[in-house]
Amino acid sequence: MLRRRDVLIGGGAGLVAATAAPTMGLAQAATKWDLPAGYAASNFHSENLVAFANAVRQATNGRLDITVHANASLFRVPEIKRAVQTGQAQIGELLMVILENEDAVFGVDNVPFLATSFPEAQKLADVSKPFIERRLEAQGMRLLYWVPWPPQGFYSPKPLQTGEDLRGLRFRSYGASAGRLAELAGMQVTTVQAAELSQAFATGRVNSMISSGATGFDAKLWEHVKFFYDVQAWLPKNMVMVNARAWAALDAATQRAVTEAAETAQANGWRRSQELANFFLDEFRKNGMTVEAPSAALKQAFQRIGEDLTRGWLQRAGADGEAIVAAYRRA
Repeated sequence: MLRRRDVLIGGGAGLVAATAAPTMGLAQAATKWDLPAGYAASNFHSENLVAFANAVRQATNGRLDITVHANASLFRVPEIKRAVQTGQAQIGELLMVILENEDAVFGVDNVPFLATSFPEAQKLADVSKPFIERRLEAQGMRLLYWVPWPPQGFYSPKPLQTGEDLRGLRFRSYGASAGRLAELAGMQVTTVQAAELSQAFATGRVNSMISSGATGFDAKLWEHVKFFYDVQAWLPKNMVMVNARAWAALDAATQRAVTEAAETAQANGWRRSQELANFFLDEFRKNGMTVEAPSAALKQAFQRIGEDLTRGWLQRAGADGEAIVAAYRRA
């Protein structure tokens, strides 16, 4: 049986093992960066960040030393973008869709049932990247890399057969799209960030959500809910941003090292997310959860809501949203 560390970090090709070479003897770092992140240190996104930081430290011989602050220990997730923008942190990671209320285009990968597989998510990332980069650059930041979560499923405290069964559930939302979906389905919506998730379920503040298997695994949600429906609604991405002034202060060689480490982290992160998707669902089953595809009636209910949400997103996102979706459907 694979141990948790073996699965999440992997062997010689794993995220951390691939880059975590010994750093003893390196020159003292001339520049220190703080990297706030919102998820547990054991989460594959956080492990990928540590691998990225180690790769930068090694490639620059310690001239750039990045410290990862996981589990919202430095800034809460909604504060991370502002911290990077203002230079309180030089670099940071957050779930892109939480910025959707600021600009609908940031919610592109949460448009329900638009991109529901890793190949589709990659295609959507490719066509939307220039639009995201322009928005970040206008605010004094630049995109380094991004990595998707596994497809989103529905966690429920009870069996679900139709859309009517969703009514009255206390739904945990992490962004505007998920919250609107829940409201249209007749659920009670509460926004809860990942670092507070276990407590929110344990106290009954919420009892359902749409999220990836990774989030449920980290929070051991089998202790609180017993049903996971693999609706594969969307694949949201975490993005890593850097402050433009901090970036400009680096010499060209260090910038190249960071760019190369970011490219490796992005490739490793996409691969690891895909590898772990089925692992998380297997762990749910081992811990007593029922994992199954939604019934035809439940799937139809989600898709009807999704169509309404897609129309609303296109209206809010305007011409850029229309351009992204048109390019995605042509690709």
